[in-house]
Amino acid sequence: MGNAYAGQVLRVNLTKGDWEVEELDMDLAERFIGGRGIGGKILFDEVDPNVDPLGPDNKLIFATGPLTGTGAPTGCRYMVVAKSPLTGTIGYANSGGYFGAELKYAGYDVIIFEGKSEKPVYLSIDDDEIELKPASHLWGKTTTETDALIKAELEDQWRAGDTRIACIGPAGEKLVRIAAIMTENSAAARTGLAAVMGSKNLKAIAVRGTKGLRVADGESFRGKVLELVDVFRDHPAYGQEGTMHVYGTAAGMALGNVAGALPTRNFSGGVFEAAEAELDPQVMKDTTTVRPKGCFACPIACKRISKTTAPGFEGHGEGPEFETLCLLGICCGVNNLQAIIKAGFICNEMGLDTISTGVTIACAMELYERGFLTEAEAGFKLNFGNAEALVALTRKIGLREGFGDILAEGAYRMAEKYGHPEVFIGAKKMEMPAHHARGLQGMGLGYATSNRGACHNSAMMSSAEFPAIGTGTITEGKPQLVKTNQELMAVIDSCGLCAFAPGVLMPEGILLLFNTATGLNFEWEDLMLAGERIWNQERLFNLKAGFTKADDTVSRRMLEEPLPDGPAEGNVLRLDEMLPEYYRLRGWDENGIPSEAKLAALGLD
Repeated sequence: MGNAYAGQVLRVNLTKGDWEVEELDMDLAERFIGGRGIGGKILFDEVDPNVDPLGPDNKLIFATGPLTGTGAPTGCRYMVVAKSPLTGTIGYANSGGYFGAELKYAGYDVIIFEGKSEKPVYLSIDDDEIELKPASHLWGKTTTETDALIKAELEDQWRAGDTRIACIGPAGEKLVRIAAIMTENSAAARTGLAAVMGSKNLKAIAVRGTKGLRVADGESFRGKVLELVDVFRDHPAYGQEGTMHVYGTAAGMALGNVAGALPTRNFSGGVFEAAEAELDPQVMKDTTTVRPKGCFACPIACKRISKTTAPGFEGHGEGPEFETLCLLGICCGVNNLQAIIKAGFICNEMGLDTISTGVTIACAMELYERGFLTEAEAGFKLNFGNAEALVALTRKIGLREGFGDILAEGAYRMAEKYGHPEVFIGAKKMEMPAHHARGLQGMGLGYATSNRGACHNSAMMSSAEFPAIGTGTITEGKPQLVKTNQELMAVIDSCGLCAFAPGVLMPEGILLLFNTATGLNFEWEDLMLAGERIWNQERLFNLKAGFTKADDTVSRRMLEEPLPDGPAEGNVLRLDEMLPEYYRLRGWDENGIPSEAKLAALGLD
């Protein structure tokens, strides 16, 4: 099209086994940008918010952004959107790698999956050649096996190495509510959307694109890209000598400990004694890291390829990220680095969200330690710090074996089953990420008000609160900051950029890349207005699904039990100090419902 959009939507009816290609609505693209924004708008328009998330009437939407595949720094991301089987809210999950760019090169901005196939299938896209292929022989295979088998099947007709695949593992097939969609070990992980994919008998999407992609002002765009790549390379955090490139996202470990905001032993504390010893990023770099790895068009390369050699924990693969180290490790009281990495490898193979998996196992460990869960029921001694149980249970969750079948429902449903909902740590039934809500007040408000449940990336408040140690416990000014950041991240997710992009590109870089790529003449305020529109559109979906002000909260522990240790000792999340102001700033009433004036101003009336 010459404006950074591929210009087409592929609509696949799995029930009928057919598909059609539609033109992308450019008015929709201008108002909702792409990615998360367009995906959420399609879901709102086409799916009853009260639909069964695992029923055939739910739709599964893969959506790229206008900067995906353009060469813009970090412009690799795509979103998956559906009603979530974990939370019942709008569900969206973000992934990197190369799949999003390849989809654009094949000529598609969006894929919409409808209905349910009678038998397992995978979708093959080779530019204009589209086919639903049998996948019964792939059912039960891990994500790595699936990737290799599909590529082997397509080698005869496609050039080897060109194929990009997004797939589910056994967890998605078995409708595990915390399952993740994987693309070359990059995960669209949160809200359990791999279970939606599994419910439709859709094993994978394989894509090869040769059409390329045009932007509106190629000369200006290329010049800005080259300029910004140099800025990235010299950046102290994201550059070639920067902490994120050298250590990966694990570089945040020390900051989390210093702030007293780590999720220690199911969030019972905020400091972990091994965080700056056994789990120090330098230890990981010296002992388990093989090399860094980056996504398409990424100058940071924050991912890690790792190898473990400890008996019982041997493995080779991608990870771990900061969240994986914290939730599979610190949250479970485990300080065995090789066991944590091994559990992360298993999550990748099974197709599991490492955040939700870690918190769910930690929740079970607390139930066990408090005498609410027996060894006979669990099949293990589930004391905090049990590395062997961590690794074994991770696999059992993915296969729904034994006690793993109960864990596969997520921490909220498991805690309810055992009569102790207070042991669940999260929001809107989704498990809380690694940043402690009692040590970081803005993060806590972000969790409570996130449209998809407890999510650190919905407002990226760690960037605002971690660097300024001591400000995490302050509530003043946080409602405005959370609102602004939520809208910014809606823009980032919809453009197809990485969550780390704002740290370097804000705001001039993002605006110039967007305008020279799309040919639009936006001001920064126009982009942020689109972000606000996206946020409110998601809120409307949740309200229609039955969510209310009562759901804008977090687990009782965060609100009532003072943090027992660290710099934030004595703090609880003071949500009641912030929520009314947040609602007021949003133009919502005291019950969190957008006013008619606000919806009219956003064009959502």
